Amino acid sequence: MNANLRLTLACLLAAAALSAAPAQARDLECKLSFNLSGWSVFYKTASGTGVVTCNDGRSLPVKITAKGGGLTFGKSKIENGTGKFAGVERIEDVLGTYVAAEAHAGAVKSSKATAMTKGDISLALAGTGKGFDIGVGFGKFVLERR
Repeated sequence: MNANLRLTLACLLAAAALSAAPAQARDLECKLSFNLSGWSVFYKTASGTGVVTCNDGRSLPVKITAKGGGLTFGKSKIENGTGKFAGVERIEDVLGTYVAAEAHAGAVKSSKATAMTKGDISLALAGTGKGFDIGVGFGKFVLERR
């Protein structure tokens, strides 16, 4: 076999291998900035708004609702809270219902840290604000397009 034919065959094999290989999904780095306020007396509810921004330049305004139960009592307002997503391939992936477990405590100044998941996507929230609350709550955290 001559050298030109071998080179042509090698190029064809390489092109076939590349076209058959599955595309690797690129995880986006996405963050949530939000304001959230709510109350709890065994049953917990909160609502607010936020904006998801990703490192591909896209942003998405969102409406936030959180509901659940547990051993909780209090009232709080989080302003300028932050969140970080993991496992996101498209910005629209952040929308939906997350399952949450959290611990919180505070008086006058309230601090909150929450970790939650939705399938392969996870979200870690942090924020400080005004209010009083104490307890452990479990529930759902919903992000919808605003």
